[in-house]
Amino acid sequence: MSLSTLDYILLGSFFSITLVIGILVARKSGKSSSDYFLSGKTMPWWLLGLSMVATTFSTDTPNLVTDIVRNNGVSGNWVWWAFLLTGLLTVFIYARLWRKSNVTTDIEFYELRYGGKPARFLRGFRSVYLGVIFNILAMSAVTLAAIKIGQIMLDLSPLQTVGIAGLVTVIFSAAGGFKGVVYTDFLLFFVAMAGSIGAAYYCVNLPEVGGISPLLNHENVAGKLNILPDLSDTNALITLLIIPLAVQWWSAWYPGAEPGGGGYIAQRMLAAKNENHAVGATFFFNILHYALRPWPWILVALASLVLYPDIASIQQAFPNISPDKLGHDLAYPAMLTKLPNGLLGLVLTSLIAAYMSTISTHLNWGSSYIVNDFYLQFIDKEASQKRLVAVGRVSTILLMVVSAALALVLNNALQLFNIILMFGAGTGLIFILRWFWWRINAWSEIIAMFSSGLISILINFTSLGTQLFGGTSAAGEPINGLMPDWAAYPVVVLFTTAAWLITTLATRPETDQTLFSFYKKVQPGGPGWKKIVSHAETSGHRISSSDQSWSVPSGIIAMLLGCLIVYGALFATGYWIYGMHTKAMILSSVVVFGAYLLWRVWSRIKERVF
Repeated sequence: MSLSTLDYILLGSFFSITLVIGILVARKSGKSSSDYFLSGKTMPWWLLGLSMVATTFSTDTPNLVTDIVRNNGVSGNWVWWAFLLTGLLTVFIYARLWRKSNVTTDIEFYELRYGGKPARFLRGFRSVYLGVIFNILAMSAVTLAAIKIGQIMLDLSPLQTVGIAGLVTVIFSAAGGFKGVVYTDFLLFFVAMAGSIGAAYYCVNLPEVGGISPLLNHENVAGKLNILPDLSDTNALITLLIIPLAVQWWSAWYPGAEPGGGGYIAQRMLAAKNENHAVGATFFFNILHYALRPWPWILVALASLVLYPDIASIQQAFPNISPDKLGHDLAYPAMLTKLPNGLLGLVLTSLIAAYMSTISTHLNWGSSYIVNDFYLQFIDKEASQKRLVAVGRVSTILLMVVSAALALVLNNALQLFNIILMFGAGTGLIFILRWFWWRINAWSEIIAMFSSGLISILINFTSLGTQLFGGTSAAGEPINGLMPDWAAYPVVVLFTTAAWLITTLATRPETDQTLFSFYKKVQPGGPGWKKIVSHAETSGHRISSSDQSWSVPSGIIAMLLGCLIVYGALFATGYWIYGMHTKAMILSSVVVFGAYLLWRVWSRIKERVF
């Protein structure tokens, strides 16, 4: 496959624009750590929402979706579609609370909610655990996908791909800070969407595929189309739908889908102009993320089953691919090699945009933990704003180098998705309840974190190396696990939840001063704080605002209506594509009616709370 002059112009122009943006905002972003990591908390909802979507539009996501569809069909995507529930819970309940907390990072929250040495330890340890270790794992998965695309589409070595893409990304990320990331995300979103839609349209209409109708009726594809798992297949129903919807969404911690908000999603909520903008940004993100983006990737994955029905056919078509990199996820970049010049350049640009958007966000987010929650707290408490920005830029570069080095030895991004999901199993409920139950303390979170990790290691010890670095079965087929071991996952959740609940009840609660201060600032409300509010009043402290009512019940109703709207739009889009017009029209009507009901509910919430 060869690129034309037009392709190179598109690629070169894109790289140039992103670098210029980073350089232009560098001076203003470097004024203070708040400007560098949160852009002075002045961002509008629509820009933050697009930035969230662009960030989660990573290079490995099309490969991940392709891997899922080729193995478990369209319904296999419930392994990540289920996270819509926690996403909308964040929108209608937690976005307002995060913005009211006024912290710089979500890790700083620990010393707002808890007190003493345990809170200080938790803040420091989590800054390294999440900002460095887990962050590097996530970035290496994205970089691995870029390596595979570079191998198949550009015939680049892994080192060349990492060197070119990583260098440009780290330059504008380190220079422009959060503002540079968000401004470039605006451009990256539209480039990425244009590329994915263009690729889907062309791949479906390849002569070998024949168009949408022949594709849907092809023998390799017909059994993969169901949006819901086969209800008669108990194993598929449990693993693909019941566990994700009943357990996974609230119990697991995963970057970008943290129960109660967190990570780079919290970073964008904290950067919003006000509470309304924080809510608007997260809702806008969830609509685009779940209802708009999946279908172009799904269509390419289905088309790939016609041209490359198995891994052997991929290997035959691309003999230069290293055996340890072979997997169903390669089918996506393999399909892109069929694109004509011009469109090829656009799609390549879109994939580079997806890579740069995700990596730049992770770099800035991880660096914010290192600077604000580790360096400033434990190394140099008197550091100047100029010094903090300098440390942020250096840590950005180091995170890029280490994650790129790890990507060079990995073989499949999906294993990392599973490992991160397992290591966060059982911790999600504590992130949901810590805002609304006064009894939870720093030890609750410490025990939850270590219990989840240790139990996951014990259960998966023998297969951990294979999960990370890949391997082959006795038959010589590459091992590509599609999701966590669902027999083990509930066990990790059960033991982790039991461990932190017992710890919560067995240890001392936080001091009155800590609890009073947190409640007065954030105003979480609800029966879980009734005892503390009453105790504060008898002690002569007024911590409750009388002009606000508890909005959580209405927020849950809004969340359920939001799920109806987004899932309805997701299903309706699929049925329009499948040509099932009656179902599509019914679901489209449900979406419109649900949107009206949500508008009514949200209007009442705003009147009482904002």
